[in-house]
Amino acid sequence: MKTATYEFKAETKKLLDIVIHSLYTERDVFIRELISNAADALEKFRHHSLTAEAGFDSHLPLEITVDLDEKEHSLTITDTGIGMTQSELEANLGTIAHSGSNTFLLELAEAAKKDVNLIGQFGVGFYAAFMAASKVRVQSRSWDGSEGHEWESDGSGSFTIKEEPGLRRGTKIIVDLKEDAHDYAVKWKVESIIKQYSAFVSFPIKLAGETVNTVQAIWTRNKSEITENDYTEFYKFVGNAIDEPLYRLHFSADAPLAINALLFVPRENFEVMGFGRVDPGVNLYCQRILIDQHSKNILPEWLRFLKGVVDSEDLPLNISRQSLQDNSLVAKLRKVITKRLLKHLDEEAAKDSEAYLGFWKTFGIYLKEGVTSDYEFQKELGRLVRFESSKSEAGKPIALADYVLRMRPDQEQIYYINGPSRAAIEAGPYTEMFRKNDIEILYTMEPIDDFVLSHLGEFDGKKLVSADRADLAIPKGSEQEGEAAADGGGKDSILDKDAKEGLIAWLKTALSGKVADVVESKRLVDSPAMIVNPDGYMTSTMERVLSASRMEKGLVHEGSKKNLEINLASPLIVQLSQLIKTDESFAKEVSEQIFDNAMIQAGLLVDTLGMVERNYRILSRAVRE
Repeated sequence: MKTATYEFKAETKKLLDIVIHSLYTERDVFIRELISNAADALEKFRHHSLTAEAGFDSHLPLEITVDLDEKEHSLTITDTGIGMTQSELEANLGTIAHSGSNTFLLELAEAAKKDVNLIGQFGVGFYAAFMAASKVRVQSRSWDGSEGHEWESDGSGSFTIKEEPGLRRGTKIIVDLKEDAHDYAVKWKVESIIKQYSAFVSFPIKLAGETVNTVQAIWTRNKSEITENDYTEFYKFVGNAIDEPLYRLHFSADAPLAINALLFVPRENFEVMGFGRVDPGVNLYCQRILIDQHSKNILPEWLRFLKGVVDSEDLPLNISRQSLQDNSLVAKLRKVITKRLLKHLDEEAAKDSEAYLGFWKTFGIYLKEGVTSDYEFQKELGRLVRFESSKSEAGKPIALADYVLRMRPDQEQIYYINGPSRAAIEAGPYTEMFRKNDIEILYTMEPIDDFVLSHLGEFDGKKLVSADRADLAIPKGSEQEGEAAADGGGKDSILDKDAKEGLIAWLKTALSGKVADVVESKRLVDSPAMIVNPDGYMTSTMERVLSASRMEKGLVHEGSKKNLEINLASPLIVQLSQLIKTDESFAKEVSEQIFDNAMIQAGLLVDTLGMVERNYRILSRAVRE
């Protein structure tokens, strides 16, 4: 029997060395590549049998068989695909530049391309076998019935081709494993690799007589053909779940990229359950072959709670299929999928607002993260955020769109205020004028909420404004109310102009080390004083969060000075004005207590030890009198 020896071409030698030693980050992928090549060959034969004569061994089932021999330390992958002639063996396995799949595609008519699902480049993936192989034999016989041949190489620089009589149609790859790769002849190891990377190959993969890939790639099927049970079972498989998903999105797109996506929202948020930061749950496939498990490329990090698959045949993969070459296309893919998902969530919220509130309670923190970290999708996310308000039921947050629908014609801004609870917010000074003028105000009760709304900036052309801003302008309920509110929130002050100016000047001096300014309040109704932020961007809540972060790192708290607004109609403020004349020292202590009380209501840090000591001194004075 004649055996011909060939030298690898120079460029092939170099690339082969890269493939074996540098290209792949995980050795397991060589099995994926060999199975992908087998699927290519089967797909070629399937298409050929539809358009021409079936040829030799037409009765063979289209399948992939994996055989293991632990004693001989070998792994064999056999397909009943189109097979190769001697010249094709030489061309496809001797030169990486030649691509069996690409050459085949170029020969197809444009109309036939839609019926072909080829996976990558044959010669490229094949060489990954040498990461684990001391020797590789490829026995192949073409569909045309010509004599079969065996290709053999140890990957060192040459290969041989000889006739191999008695072969059936298809290709058999026999991998003699290196000493440190003997575990690739162990059933559980190979089975786990197949299930991880090739679970959705469209042809049966048999290992030890059993079909391994039993789960269908239902994302490639028409939605009308898929039952609810099919979706649920698939979700349990890809999401490693035991329950049903909360939401499901199954869509396909042809432009700007060919995409098939099936995404699920689970019912539980494992991060808040103490499991730590979760890995992304969506896997990237290229024509049913896993390319990137738990992909960090195809969706923003703040959507890491999703489960599912994205399959795109348009992605330009590098030679190892493990990284994506064209970042602009990846960004385009991410944008298309993310916008489609956010649109779906908006549609679900409109369809069933109660169910959406359940989603928001569980996963709203991720969407908030998206608002603060991803400007590209802020407009869509703005429609999805939910907050309680002065006109909502307790425990039932509303959409910003609902707030806008209830706005008065003269109202140009959306107002919000932060607090630890609804009760604390409504008992505080910041909502008094809003209640008086029947203006809705959002309640933000999580530390991140102020960051969310400040990053969002506006919604539907209405600016989002914190109620603790110094320059806040509130539309008045009526002309009479407006006139009254201009003087202490609707209560007449008994202090004349000179007394008011004197009191404000005295407070500025008494609190000079603590406040930026003291001003008369145009919005307080009952409370004597409140803290407001001269900085229109930094709310008290944001400063509190940043200060806590600095203290955790051992850094000194550096809070900015605030403005103190005083209600000149408040009996306490009026009495303070009189106290200054009779006991200025005690009046200073009272003013400091008023300031600290306002700081506490704003949620800002105070010197608690000094405040408590001062409070006892004031109480002692009150008891004596």
